[in-house]
Amino acid sequence: MSTQLENATFAGGCFWCMVEPFDERPGIESIVSGYTGGHTENPTYMQVITEETGHREAVQITFDPAIFPYERLVELFWQQIDPTDAGGQFADRGHSYTTAIYYHNEKQRHVAEKSKEELSASGKFKDAIVTEILPAETFYPAEDKHQDYYKKNRFHYKRYKKGSGRADFIKDRWSYEKDQEDLKQRLTDIQYKVTQENATERPFQNEFHDHEEEGIYVDIVSGEPLFSSKDKYDAGCGWPSFTKPIEKQQVKEEVDRSHGMFRTEIRSDRADSHLGHVFEDGPKDQGGLRYCINSAALRFIPKDDMEEKGYGYLTYLFQ
Repeated sequence: MSTQLENATFAGGCFWCMVEPFDERPGIESIVSGYTGGHTENPTYMQVITEETGHREAVQITFDPAIFPYERLVELFWQQIDPTDAGGQFADRGHSYTTAIYYHNEKQRHVAEKSKEELSASGKFKDAIVTEILPAETFYPAEDKHQDYYKKNRFHYKRYKKGSGRADFIKDRWSYEKDQEDLKQRLTDIQYKVTQENATERPFQNEFHDHEEEGIYVDIVSGEPLFSSKDKYDAGCGWPSFTKPIEKQQVKEEVDRSHGMFRTEIRSDRADSHLGHVFEDGPKDQGGLRYCINSAALRFIPKDDMEEKGYGYLTYLFQ
């Protein structure tokens, strides 16, 4: 595994909204909000928003490319922005809120340009992709109050992200498009009922409750990677249990008040598949959580098949 860290710099509008999508993923060492691309040394927030310094709000990410490849960072970046907007991002207008990828070496430049070309050709956006790809310039960290804003001011951050239009844009553009008739054809009856109708399969009578092979478990609907065999353990409950997801952003929590109980439901982020529930009776030395998941919501990818199936970037899990 590489110990050579790299920097990645992205301008995606308000930097408050560009930390959470990348934060606390494997291989991400740090994320700093700041300013870049301008002509004023050590600018302040109040100077930048006057649009007179030439800077953009940006984030600089320090990462291990052996664990979290630059290609994935760029893919995530596109999924946070409107790359066709030349005047800002959502409710934030002006040059300081426009988008750009600042590359730190030729490999990053090639990856960014190729990714931009592929996005343009995909037809996902009718208008031209205007996000600039530029050489990295001096990056100035923003004031402390702007660092990790989504953690320090959770309520205001969520309200801001929703009110600005960013949250709805991301959901509309990047959610997995499900065709229910197609799903009924390609899923078994229990797979459909679990993932689409919130059903629960029988304990001990399911595919993976005692499965011990090395590999990853992906969403049966979308193929999104969810859990690793490295985090699987026998909880004695009759369903496959995990101490954590591969990446916390790949699952989302919902309040479940069904059957006269108060539980925390787990759904896949991209395809919104019902997966199961999370409880606080897991191994204490591994965080104390138990992700109790229906086998019918999962497809298993053996370790030796991950590269061929497009999950090669996760092989670090088994090194």
